[in-house]
Amino acid sequence: MLLVIDVGNTQTVLGVFDGEEIRERWRIATDRRRTGDEYGVLLEGLFRLAGLSLADVDGTAVSSVVPPALEAITRLGERHLGGSPLVVGPGVRTGMPILYQNPREVGADRIVNAVAAWELYKSAAIVVDFGTATTFDVLSPDGEYLGGAITPGVRIATEALFQRASKLPRIELVRPPSVLGKNTVESMQSGVVFGYVSLVDGMVARFREEIDFPVRVVATGGVAGLIAAESRTIETLEPDLTLHGLRILWVRNR
Repeated sequence: MLLVIDVGNTQTVLGVFDGEEIRERWRIATDRRRTGDEYGVLLEGLFRLAGLSLADVDGTAVSSVVPPALEAITRLGERHLGGSPLVVGPGVRTGMPILYQNPREVGADRIVNAVAAWELYKSAAIVVDFGTATTFDVLSPDGEYLGGAITPGVRIATEALFQRASKLPRIELVRPPSVLGKNTVESMQSGVVFGYVSLVDGMVARFREEIDFPVRVVATGGVAGLIAAESRTIETLEPDLTLHGLRILWVRNR
């Protein structure tokens, strides 16, 4: 079995593959102070609850935008999983040309998503990842990474609104009854949900104005389902895109 770990700024997503099929997936809070041994205890419990055994893990692949957590997960692999994990970064074979001014600047999660989207669909694409930041990544018809855009994530924007505006409450991220809010909570939900839908649709339209080929728009990440349900441009919802990308990269580099 293959263990894949995607460490984001807010949450860490873990998945277990048996061949090309995902057996289990978990989402936990990212804690920069967690040690490798603590990750080991946590994983042992998750595996046991799922009827799995850490002893059956024969490989680990990791993407991380949090250096302290990456160090801890590397120690986890060395002490509890029989070897260092494959860490997505410089030197890893991606099979994808990165047409960025400085390819080292592209976040590991963005590369993983791009590789997965190309492998799954074999077409030009815009990948929208709703994480701590909302990222847009554009792939050419030849499977090249062209670049993209980064905006504050949905949850960051919502939390900032609550913290900075003293009279506004913390809200649940759900679709309001209509765009026209009839109370403060509905008005905030409308601004966040439909505002980000408009942001996504507007950015996709601008990307399409700059490129001369059709693209598939793929969404992934924590609130992707909420935004995709209202979007006019998102065509495919793939919640496990990053996990699939980690599996693909592990196979290419093993």
